[in-house]
Amino acid sequence: MDVKVNRVYKDRLFRLIFSSKEELLALYNAVRGTQYKDAEALEITTLDDVLYMGMKNDLSFLLDDVLNLYEHQSTYCPNMPLRGVFYLADIYRKYVDASGGDLYGSRRLMLPLPQYLVFYNGTAQLPDRMVLKLSESYYLPEGLAAEPSLECSALMLNINLGHNRELMDNCRKLWEYAVFVERIRERLAAGEQLEEAVKQAVDICMKEGVLADILRTQRAEVEELMWAEFNEERFIAKEKEYSWEDGNKAGKVKGRAESILEILEELGTVPEELRRRLLEETDLQRLKNWLKEAIKAASIEDFAENMDK
Repeated sequence: MDVKVNRVYKDRLFRLIFSSKEELLALYNAVRGTQYKDAEALEITTLDDVLYMGMKNDLSFLLDDVLNLYEHQSTYCPNMPLRGVFYLADIYRKYVDASGGDLYGSRRLMLPLPQYLVFYNGTAQLPDRMVLKLSESYYLPEGLAAEPSLECSALMLNINLGHNRELMDNCRKLWEYAVFVERIRERLAAGEQLEEAVKQAVDICMKEGVLADILRTQRAEVEELMWAEFNEERFIAKEKEYSWEDGNKAGKVKGRAESILEILEELGTVPEELRRRLLEETDLQRLKNWLKEAIKAASIEDFAENMDK
């Protein structure tokens, strides 16, 4: 089955699993080491109506004056702090509006403490915990000694099987999710096509009692979600590969043109028109031929005459 990547938005299994307050509270307790029992104390603040660059805010909720923003990522993204700024700003705006706060008044508006977590289960070898900061994305003008006026930190937790064992031990559903994803990857590594790998992983996990409740009642939806998610993961990986190849080629083109110019400059002043032609050329083979001509040339004029032969 050829599943096209939906770049607008596809929901994720992670969000489906933790969409219930009970499971979300269990995840919260595992992360923070708390023992909250009343799931109804959670106030969901997830931005269901907001899309930013094709991605929804996965899970956000208020509990005991703490604003929790939980995001799931199957590929490493260093821009999570920037996305967090957009998400948090919108959540706080709605919070202030709902509480009737006067943003322009003389009384300070008190806000719930933000806690931003990214649950990562991509294939890159990353540590159990990483802190990503918005300030790492700022330009640093030379000579300017100033602290950034805006910061946003995201704690990224690796939830692949074998990582963050204590967290997994304390949240059964998170561990089961990691097992399910690992079962799909095992089937793919064995040479199965994606559709068959997902189907086989579902069968295996149901026998093992892994996510059995969800897989039994929502099998078709889960399979569709995983087809889309793994296709998206492959799409992003391929885009990065193409980007690297394009960048690598561009680097070689620029380097070869500059090498020709360095040789010619030993012979005299390179005319601006000739310099421009060399720097604008994108054909690597042609530049290779020109480099040979530049090495043999007795003068710039000699090189220019032999360029198109």
